[in-house]
Amino acid sequence: MKDSNHIATNLIHGGDKVGGDASKALNPPIYMTSTFTFDSIEHADEVMSFGSDDYVYTRGNNPTLRLFEQRMSVLEKGSASIAFASGMAAISSTLLALASPGDTILIHKTLYGSSFTLATQLLPKWGIGSETVDLREIESVKKILAEKQVTAIYFETPVNPDLAIIDIALISRLAHEHGAKVVVDNTFASPYLQNPLTLGADVVLHSTTKYICGHGDALGGVVTTKDEELATTIKFGYMCELGGVMSPFNAWLMIRGLKTLHLRMQQHCSNAMKAALFLENHPKVSKVHYPGLPNHLGHELCSRQTRGYGGIISFEVAGDKTAAIRCIDNFSMAKIAVSLGDCETLVQMPAAMTHRGYDAEHLKEFGLTESMIRLSIGIEDIEDILADIERALEVV
Repeated sequence: MKDSNHIATNLIHGGDKVGGDASKALNPPIYMTSTFTFDSIEHADEVMSFGSDDYVYTRGNNPTLRLFEQRMSVLEKGSASIAFASGMAAISSTLLALASPGDTILIHKTLYGSSFTLATQLLPKWGIGSETVDLREIESVKKILAEKQVTAIYFETPVNPDLAIIDIALISRLAHEHGAKVVVDNTFASPYLQNPLTLGADVVLHSTTKYICGHGDALGGVVTTKDEELATTIKFGYMCELGGVMSPFNAWLMIRGLKTLHLRMQQHCSNAMKAALFLENHPKVSKVHYPGLPNHLGHELCSRQTRGYGGIISFEVAGDKTAAIRCIDNFSMAKIAVSLGDCETLVQMPAAMTHRGYDAEHLKEFGLTESMIRLSIGIEDIEDILADIERALEVV
C-alpha cells in the first residue's frame, strides 16, 4: 500500500515494500541469518556492486532491518535510515561520519552522559574538537560559528535530563549559513511528537531502546536523513566497518513496538502532564522541569515545534541531596533504573547515574544539580502513579 498521511497508519504499515516470498504474512518474519547465498559469482558481483536489492551479509543489510529502516524513514519524513545496535552506536557513527581531524562539533551544554563523554573525551583523541555552549543563547552560538570550523551541531530536545527546549529551525538556519550540519537526538519526543527533519535538521537519531521499542526488552538505535549520500557514508563507511549493527530479532521487536507508539505516547503524555501539575503544587517540591507547564522556559517553543510535551519530568525536592536519595529509595511501584520510555514508570538520579560523567563542579554550570530526580512516567493508571509519588515524598 502507499504510505499514509496519518502517523497512526504509518506506524503499522509504513515502508511495507520489502516483498519476497513471506509478504503474505500478517507480521513480518525475522530473518535470523548471518549471511545470504548467491546463484553465481556474477550474481554476487551484481549484489556487491549495488546493482540489486538482494542481500550479502546481515551486517550490511537484512530484510527485517530494511523494513524497520523504511518505516523509520516514513515516520521521520526522511529518505534513508540506518539501524544500529544501540543509540550510542548511532550517535558515534554519525558524528565520525560528519567530522574530520581539525573540525569542531558544537554541542549543547547538557547532554546524555555517554554522548557528552564521546564529544568531549573520545572524539578529541582523533583530532575532532568539541565546543560546549547553551544553544538557547543565540548570540553565543553565532560567535562560535563565526570563529570556529564547526562541521556539526549536535543536541537533544527536549534535553536530558533538564527538559530544556532548543529551537531546531533557528539552529538549523544558523548552522547552514556556516556550512555545518545539524544532528538532533529525538529520543525524548519520538517521531510521534516531533520531526526535526521538517524543521531543517540534517539528521535525526534515536535510541530506539526507549519509546520506539517501548517495552524495555531490546537495545537499538536508528539514524534518519534526507541526504542519501550521507546515509550511505554512515551505513557503509562507519556502521558496517565499526560493526554496530542491530540484530534482526531486535529490529523485529522495534517494528512490533512501533505499532502501539501513538497509543503509548498519548498515555505517557497525559500521565506526565497530571504528574507534573501534582508535583508543581506539592509543598515538598521546590522546582519542576516539564515543558508542558506554562512557566517552563521552553513551553511556548515546545508548543510550536512538537505535538505534545512527552513523558519525562525532572524535579527538585525541598531539601538536599540526602533528601532526594531518601525520596527515590521510597518509591514502590516506580523502579530505580537508568532507562526511559518503557511502559513502567522509572525513577533515577541523573548526577549519580546517567550523567555521572559530569564532575560535580560543572553540574551547576551545565544546568544540573546533584539532587535532581528524573521520572520516566509510564502508562500505568495515573492514580497509582500519583499515589507512588506522594508516598515517596512523605520521607522528605
